[in-house]
Amino acid sequence: MSVHEFDVVVIGLGPGGEEVAGRLAEAGLAVAGVESRLVGGECPYFGCVPSKMMIRAADLLAEARRIPGMAGTASVSPDWSPVASRIRTEATDDWDDTVAADRFTGKGGHLFRGAGRITGPREVQVGADLLRASRGIVIATGTVPAIPPIPGLVGTPFWTNREAIQATEVPESLIVLGGGAIGVELAQVFARFDAEVTVVEALSQLVPAEEPEAGELLAGVFGSEGIGVRTGVAATAISRDGTRFGVRLAGGEELSSTRLLVATGRRVDLAAVGAGAAGIDETGHAIGVDDRLHAAPGIWAIGDVVGHGAFTHMAMYHAGIVVADILGREQHPAEYHAVPRVTFTDPEIGSVGLTQAQAMQAGLRVRVGSTQIPSSARGWIHKAGNGGFIKLVQDIDRGVLVGATSAGPTGGEVLSMLTLAVHAEVPVRRLGEMIYAYPTFHRAVEDALRSLSAAAG
Repeated sequence: MSVHEFDVVVIGLGPGGEEVAGRLAEAGLAVAGVESRLVGGECPYFGCVPSKMMIRAADLLAEARRIPGMAGTASVSPDWSPVASRIRTEATDDWDDTVAADRFTGKGGHLFRGAGRITGPREVQVGADLLRASRGIVIATGTVPAIPPIPGLVGTPFWTNREAIQATEVPESLIVLGGGAIGVELAQVFARFDAEVTVVEALSQLVPAEEPEAGELLAGVFGSEGIGVRTGVAATAISRDGTRFGVRLAGGEELSSTRLLVATGRRVDLAAVGAGAAGIDETGHAIGVDDRLHAAPGIWAIGDVVGHGAFTHMAMYHAGIVVADILGREQHPAEYHAVPRVTFTDPEIGSVGLTQAQAMQAGLRVRVGSTQIPSSARGWIHKAGNGGFIKLVQDIDRGVLVGATSAGPTGGEVLSMLTLAVHAEVPVRRLGEMIYAYPTFHRAVEDALRSLSAAAG
C-alpha cells in the first residue's frame, strides 16, 4: 500500500467535484481528485450537454415543419448522422477525458483513477493507494441510473441515458419507462427523428415533479406529435424476443418496440464510497448535511448525493460554498427555497421553488395566478402552437412568490426573472410595479400577476 499525504481528497470529479478540487489546487492546497469513470462527470459526456445538442437538432426539425402557413414551404428529411457525429466530437473523440484530466492536473491537482472508498477518518483508499487528507474529504460521487426491479428486465440490452446518447442510429420504435425530465426529453428527440415512441409513467402525469398543468400540456403536445403516453400505469413485466422488447403494463396492455429506454430516476451508492466509515448512514437515499455542506467531522458532501436536486447547477452551487468553507473565507449558507429546474422539451418547462401542492402541504396560505402564452402578444406573433403558460404561487401571509412555472417556447429563459423574484423574496406588489418590455415572452408574467391580483378580490 502506497501512502500519500494531501490537504483535501475529493471523491468524484463530476462538475462539482472538479470545481472544488481545481479551485483548491489553484489556491495552493495539496489536492487529490479520485475518479472511477470520466473526469468532468455525467454532464459533458452523457447528460446535459449532449442531450441538449440532440434537442437542438430535433427542435430545428420541428421549426422547419412550422414554416407552412408562416413563411412559405419546406421539405424536411431527418438525418441522425450529423447529430451522432457532433456529440462524439463534443465528447472529445468518443468519450475521452484527457482534456478534462489535464485541466485538473494543470492546476496542480493529483489525479487518481479508480473507485475511492473511505476507510477511516480522513483516509481514502484507491486500489493500492491510501490517500490521507489533513483537512478533510469531499464526497461528490453523484448518482447512477436507478433500474426498477421489473421481472424480465435484467439481462436485456435496455438503454439508460448513456446508451441513448451514444446511439448511432435512430431506433425504429422506442418505449420509454419514466416520464420525468430525461424520459420526456429523449422521447421527443427520437420521435422527431421518426422513431415510433411510447412513454410509460407509473405516476398520474408526465413530469410528475411539476405542476399538473405542465404534465397536461406535455401530454397534449406528445399526442399531437404522435408520441404514445401511458400515465398512472406501471410496467409489470419485460420480455425480449429476437430483436424486439415486450412490455406488459398493469391492466394487461402489451407494448412492443425495438429499443427500451429506462429513465426511472437516479440513485446514490453510499456503501460503495465507504460512507459508513465516516459515520454516515449508508442505507439512506442521500447524505444529510448542514448549510455549509458538512456531513460529518472532516467530511463535506456536494451535488446529487445531498438530495436537493440532481442538477449540475446544484453541484456547482455547493462547490462554491465548500471551497469557501475549506479556505476559511466568508460564504453564504446553502439555501433551497428557490431551486430552478428546466425540462428542455418543446415547449420548455421551467420551474422554481414550490408547486402549488407543495406550498399547501407546507401549511402556507396560497394564492395562484396564471396566464396562457398563446394569448400573449409574443405568443400570438410566434404562433406558439405547442402552447405554454405562466403560473405563480404566492404566500398570502408574506406577500411573496414561493414558486413559479414558465412553460413555453423559451420557458427556461423566462424563468430567470421568476427565480430572482422567489430567491430575493420580492414583494408581489413590487413585481406588479415593474416595466415589462413589449412584446416579449416574459411580459406574460405581468398578465399572471394581474390574474393573481384578481384572485385576491
